[in-house]
Amino acid sequence: MSIAQDQEQASKPFKQLDHRYEGIAKVTGKARYAAEFSESFSKTELVYAFLVRATIPSGSVKSIDSATASRAPGVLAVITPFNAPKLSQGPPQPPARRNLTLLQDANISYNGQPIAVVIGQSLNEAKVAAAMLKISYALQPAKLQWEKRLSEARWPKNPGKEPAGNHRGDIDAAFAKAAVTVDNTYITPIQFHNPMETHATIAWWQGDKLTVYDATQYISGVKMSLAKAMNIPVDNVRVIDPLVGGGFGSKGSMWSHVPLCAMAAKVVNRPVKLSLDREQMFGPVGARPSTINHIRLAAAHDGTLLGIQHDTVMNASVLEDFVEHAEGPAKNLYQSGASSVSAKVVEANLGISTFMRAPGEAPGTAVLEIALDELAEKLKMDPIELRLKNYAETDPSHEGRPWSSKHLRECYSKGSEEFGWASRNMTPGQRSDGKWLIGHGMATATYPANRSAAQATVRLLPGGRMYVASGTQDLGTGTYTIMAQQAAAGLGLDPKMVEVKLGDSTLPKAPVSGGSQSSASVLPAIQDATTQLKLKLIDLAVNDAASPMHGLQAADCDVKEGRLISKSQPAKSDGLVELIARNKNQPVEAQGQAEPSEAKDAMSTQSWGAVFAEVAVDPHTHMVKVRRIVGVYDIGVLLNEKTGLNQLMGGMTWGISFATHEDGIVDASTGRIVNASLAEYHVPVNADVGVLDVSVIGIPDLKFNPVGSRGIGEIGITGTAAAIANAIYNATGKRVREYPITPDKLLAG
Repeated sequence: MSIAQDQEQASKPFKQLDHRYEGIAKVTGKARYAAEFSESFSKTELVYAFLVRATIPSGSVKSIDSATASRAPGVLAVITPFNAPKLSQGPPQPPARRNLTLLQDANISYNGQPIAVVIGQSLNEAKVAAAMLKISYALQPAKLQWEKRLSEARWPKNPGKEPAGNHRGDIDAAFAKAAVTVDNTYITPIQFHNPMETHATIAWWQGDKLTVYDATQYISGVKMSLAKAMNIPVDNVRVIDPLVGGGFGSKGSMWSHVPLCAMAAKVVNRPVKLSLDREQMFGPVGARPSTINHIRLAAAHDGTLLGIQHDTVMNASVLEDFVEHAEGPAKNLYQSGASSVSAKVVEANLGISTFMRAPGEAPGTAVLEIALDELAEKLKMDPIELRLKNYAETDPSHEGRPWSSKHLRECYSKGSEEFGWASRNMTPGQRSDGKWLIGHGMATATYPANRSAAQATVRLLPGGRMYVASGTQDLGTGTYTIMAQQAAAGLGLDPKMVEVKLGDSTLPKAPVSGGSQSSASVLPAIQDATTQLKLKLIDLAVNDAASPMHGLQAADCDVKEGRLISKSQPAKSDGLVELIARNKNQPVEAQGQAEPSEAKDAMSTQSWGAVFAEVAVDPHTHMVKVRRIVGVYDIGVLLNEKTGLNQLMGGMTWGISFATHEDGIVDASTGRIVNASLAEYHVPVNADVGVLDVSVIGIPDLKFNPVGSRGIGEIGITGTAAAIANAIYNATGKRVREYPITPDKLLAG
């Protein structure tokens, strides 16, 4: 099938909503998030919990004197390691089920670890009482300043040894015959998730059954993890979260505060709300680890890559290993004669690291793409020319396995034309605009295309409306919108006629909203469900004596534009509204499911993009302004223009944040996060973001899934940081290899 035919086939079924399905509810304040279901309970019924955290990095709690706090106004209970209900947990299964700290012992592994919960009639009363606790610690030497203990780097505990596939070809021979090499170290900092909605849980018990409203990216995962933590049957847990106010990976796992809230509800026999404040988002709910990356590139005179070596070391918590696979892009982004990668960890008394938007690829492209820029400069080649020279037509990391689809060349071509790359001055520091030095840089974006098993229910209702449901989540990414579109497409209806239900663990199961997989997993399940629904409707019509379709063969019938039609006799048709009305207005329902095909192991699935950045740098203050970014992406079909481009822009904005803002600072002696607030942990505001010019190639990937789409929630951040870093070098001639690139580093450079 040609590209044009592919595009036509993929675009036919969809009528796009021109606004977000839940948009009106959000802008009018009717949309409710996990912490906003207080009105579901009477004013005297719901009570509030406040999390008390350790102020030392290592040791144990010797004692907690809670006598004064317990007598404080409004206080119902104080739960500590010395009186907490004992839980029968099995061994932790990270990262899907984190190594939780649930007051089952007095050990402390990081500064900020939960060590008590105070429950009060109001949040203020709980907070005031928490300040009255008299806590005594037994200090132990802490493992901090991990970057000074690189000699302690080891393979992660799981699998505990070097993974297979880390080496391909003879890397030493590649460097021995190289004409040009790059050999540098690049550093990325600890980064903290800061969605607008902080983590929050409301929990209540009805006998031995537990229900929670929880801010989560994975309602099914919280259901399973809560059942395990509280030692109750999975079917006794219900998790509800109709809207998520951003998650970025931190809400992809269940953290300690969720079962602690359930524990508190059990202790006081009341519904309990536990909402983390902004400072509590730094530590107990994960972070992206810092990475130190040693990258070596070997190339021939003509730019052919002979070898790529990327060794990364990162901080890991003493509680649990988590690996940020920053070395991943070095394995498959470019063709090379040989490659060698490794990923090791150094233990530290810090909170557990976790998934953060584009885990692996975000820091991986941020460092590798600077190294490519440095190689291009040494070779006196255009950076795009170097990348095209080493274009991977097949997957180098899997013995040349074919891609399901790849149109990165088109991204380079379209992006460079829209950006005006041809006018770039290759010599740094030569272009100015008034007092500003102007620089242009580019980088490649990439992220895996993931897909998991999912289920869905669809229902045709009286009056021609439709219902679709799946136990997935909407993080503000547009899941409601594209579910409505997909369901409507099956019967040729207007998506405005579709009611969408998600965010409830009683609904058909769907995977975590992480790894850019929700649309690629859930939409095929909805597609299957609507196919089954069409068959039921056709069967109903051909057996209905009052239907014009009566007596026809089912194979001769189809559903288009909300009507049943005969393929061989187009004049014969029956409206779905009329069919349901004759069926005593009884809804017709069908279930669907979908999972990756058996062919998934025979191909590699990846999304691609090209990012171009223009920056302006003040030569006196060294302040950087990102003036514009052009991003062109190969992500299959763009399911909805508004929500899709919004996701890509959000990722690019995060790339600006990665490049020039975000930096989690750990106190070297206490392990405390020094800048644990949005006043001091810097993220971009509107003035920091220039023009974002985003477009997609739009060629469907029908080998990946029948909808032809790949997830886009994460690829936007990849490549963006490096494009900005390379543009800063082009403007100033100062190469900074440690993120974020702040004025002090440019001054030192």
